[in-house]
Amino acid sequence: MDHSAKGDKVYLFEQMSIPKAVRKLAVPTILSSLVMVLYNLADTYFVGLLNESGETAAVTLAAPLLLAFNAVNNLFGVGASSMMSRALGKKEIETVRKSSAAGFYYALLSGLIFSAIYTLLKNPFLTLLGADEATAAVTAEYLKWTVSFGAAPAILNVVLAYLVRAEGASLHASLGTMSGCLLNIVLDPIFILPWGFHMGAAGAGLATFLSNCVACMYFFILLYAKRRTTYVCVNPKMAKPEKRILSGICAVGIPASIQNLLNVTGMTILNNMTASFGADAVAAMGISHKISMVPMQIAFGLSQGIMPLVSYNYASRNYTRMKKSFWYTARISLIFMAVVTAGLCFASGNVVKLFMKDGAVVDYGTQFLRGFALGMPFLCMDFLAVGVFQACGMGMKSFIFAILRKIVLEIPALYLLNALVPLYGIAYAQCVAEMVLSAVAVIVLVKFFNGTQKQE
Repeated sequence: MDHSAKGDKVYLFEQMSIPKAVRKLAVPTILSSLVMVLYNLADTYFVGLLNESGETAAVTLAAPLLLAFNAVNNLFGVGASSMMSRALGKKEIETVRKSSAAGFYYALLSGLIFSAIYTLLKNPFLTLLGADEATAAVTAEYLKWTVSFGAAPAILNVVLAYLVRAEGASLHASLGTMSGCLLNIVLDPIFILPWGFHMGAAGAGLATFLSNCVACMYFFILLYAKRRTTYVCVNPKMAKPEKRILSGICAVGIPASIQNLLNVTGMTILNNMTASFGADAVAAMGISHKISMVPMQIAFGLSQGIMPLVSYNYASRNYTRMKKSFWYTARISLIFMAVVTAGLCFASGNVVKLFMKDGAVVDYGTQFLRGFALGMPFLCMDFLAVGVFQACGMGMKSFIFAILRKIVLEIPALYLLNALVPLYGIAYAQCVAEMVLSAVAVIVLVKFFNGTQKQE
């Protein structure tokens, strides 16, 4: 590896001022997260312009299956990147290369298996997602492009971003992700709207598929161009099964993957509850959920962006720098989320109107969005806590948090609040769960940091 490139990585992780290091790692990650949300919003926005609630409902109903991609992304993306950053901190370069190769090839295989399973069991999947006679055909067309054809490129471009970010190249990781997202935003109106190909929700799926392919191409070109200066390896010979590498990846990746599968379960339950109130309610839930994803992805981007910094300094036993990085990020995230919550609670109706003018959809969406917004300041602490656990290889702690969030708190809250306040109550289940979980997060983190202080 080029010595100057190696020196830049060491300086970033070990010596650069904490505010500057956090900005360098987190800002590109936040931008790519935001662009990713904007492209998700673009699907909803341009499909919503057709003013057909069945088309908008199809995009909403398909969301849990696309969210399931994150189970693979987290298994091999989060798992391998955490392993890579910790190996870098210990100066174990061979482990870095083997971890990245394993993450890449197992993610590719998983994407192909995902496509095959959905394609063979399409009808049971549509029923499980809550599609009915009015929405099944449109949902199937959307999923044909995004899952049957698109699972592998969708998964690979995210996993490659994790691998590139693990060695500190956050900007390149984000440029790769954003290239696909921006292309998606450009292609959406062309494929969806009447003046273009007028494909509706199916056009949104085709745009997503093509955009993910372009993002993958960016990363392949990047890795070829930087082949002499990068630790990221996609040589199949380096991906041979090795117990030490696989156990290290799985220790973090499996709990992160289960966390996302539980998120899929929660969203599927929420969508099925909402579906019983009609297509307008489903469309409103989809719009309000995607709007709330914008600030949520900023908080998520912050937590994921600082993971390499936390991993490296934890592995090299520089616990003071690790803790300072965390608390600096936590202050920024909490202040931002408090401001966003106030803004969305005040202007929720006007924000929903940007996506659909239908009166019933706007009325539903206004109430739903307020419920999602109230949970955001608490959610950011949960994100940061799980990010620290993943960065430090503490998969069991992140797994326990996932069980607490969905199984113990949020899913029971969905049923309870829907019984007490039908339909409107379910939008507040996340807020109730995150209030409890954020308090637990602070207690566990303080205890963990105190333990590292004693070691230091």
